Amino acid sequence: MEKLKIEDLYSLEQYHDTRKTFRSDVINHKKHRQVAVGPNATLYFEDRKTIQYQIQEILRIEKIYKREDIEEELSAYNPLIPDGTNLKATFMLEFPEERFRREMLSRLIGIEDQIYLNVGELKVLAIADEDLERTTEDKTSAVHFLRFELSRDAVEAIKSQNGFTFSIEHENYNHISDMDEKTIESLISDLD
Repeated sequence: MEKLKIEDLYSLEQYHDTRKTFRSDVINHKKHRQVAVGPNATLYFEDRKTIQYQIQEILRIEKIYKREDIEEELSAYNPLIPDGTNLKATFMLEFPEERFRREMLSRLIGIEDQIYLNVGELKVLAIADEDLERTTEDKTSAVHFLRFELSRDAVEAIKSQNGFTFSIEHENYNHISDMDEKTIESLISDLD
């Protein structure tokens, strides 16, 4: 998937004029790019459109218009766009009650290292938090960044079987995803 360049972005004025329509389009697009794995964990998959939206919002909120500052944002966010042989996701542990959330985050240490993409007999372990460590001795973070790096065989298996799942295999949280056809199609479109 092609990385974003300055020329791909709306100027602040253009974005002001198109924001409502663009935002609505991205919200609809994101509906098919999230996968629940059990009741409290969700994978939010990034792609070129979701990252453009994030960048556009940052530029708008922070009123960034200088070329070098825009390039800095592109440098920070472009690595989150899939490369054709991987899927990239924000992994969120979602517990509404604060006290319960603290307890669960302390019980789920290392969960980010036990997340898999499953296709047939093949299991691909997610690579977690390449930018910085988000787990301490006492608890894991509620947010992690994952990359599912796929071999050519794995990509072909995903495309030919037209079905795959995600699983979490932690001793205190063991679940497998269920995805609809549109989500599967959306994620497959990230692969070359």
